[in-house]
Amino acid sequence: MRRYRPTAIPGSEITPEASYLQRRDILRLGAAGGLALAAPLASPSLSIAAEPEPLAAAPGGYDPGEELTPEADATSYNNFYEFGTGKGDPKARSGDFNPRPWSIKVDGMVGKPAEFDLDALMALGLEERTYRMRCVEAWSMVIPWIGFPLAALLDKVEPQGSAKYVAFETIVRAQEMPGQRGAFQPLDWPYVEGLRLDEARHPLTIMAMGLYGKTLPNQNGAPVRLVVPWKYGFKGIKSIVRMTLTEEQPASTWNRLAPNEYGFYANVNPAVDHPRWSQAKENRIGGGGFFGSNERPTLPFNGYGDEVASLYDGMDLTVNF
Repeated sequence: MRRYRPTAIPGSEITPEASYLQRRDILRLGAAGGLALAAPLASPSLSIAAEPEPLAAAPGGYDPGEELTPEADATSYNNFYEFGTGKGDPKARSGDFNPRPWSIKVDGMVGKPAEFDLDALMALGLEERTYRMRCVEAWSMVIPWIGFPLAALLDKVEPQGSAKYVAFETIVRAQEMPGQRGAFQPLDWPYVEGLRLDEARHPLTIMAMGLYGKTLPNQNGAPVRLVVPWKYGFKGIKSIVRMTLTEEQPASTWNRLAPNEYGFYANVNPAVDHPRWSQAKENRIGGGGFFGSNERPTLPFNGYGDEVASLYDGMDLTVNF
């Protein structure tokens, strides 16, 4: 398993020669490791270099030991309502979205509110994390994300003792996101989500900036999104522009829209069905099979129970997940 990290050179300082050498190294890595590099990195500010040593990972947390979902499937079968409600809409309709430049504002109950650009985020230390991803719609994938622990960002702003939750907000840019304009709007914008602070600080929780050795495509949440592998995928808010620490439980888009169907916690639980379908099994996307051809049992907490179950001791997780 390879570990990925940014170079120490900020993207703004990379010269054309350095960009060329970076591309040469990546192509050499692809040839040596069998990686299918369909295109160069989308931005020179995310330099991805390989190290020969294995990634230091918590047991069972960072590599499920399962076959990866084909990149073509992971980048074409997904939900991102800001670009459309169909599975193929995000890829087909996201070409006008420009994720550069970008920054995330972090405020609320913190000692040092700040705004972080992409260089500052990458300086927190990128790693490759291969996680299962389970959608509430009962399909799943295995994706090699590239990101940094959310806890590293929270440490920078020094959460106050009374802070209990982290609220997340995505961008509203209707001129570039066709799903945010028109007479029919499936959701209220901006898309919002939230985590309890201990969930946000858990070592498995990351902010992803890439996948499959590349920067995030627009349809997968460019340039930075949340990944919480033991929760249903709708918790993984994309294209984040703001995080606010608060004492009160924040709103989350799907819970606000249909609280009887989508809980705030949304932990993967095969024993608790969605009101309109079973959660006991899932269909692993990829390999050309039709939906239902790759069924498998769903794992409690998506297989991460040893790491995260203790976060919910004493809680009734049979209500709204």
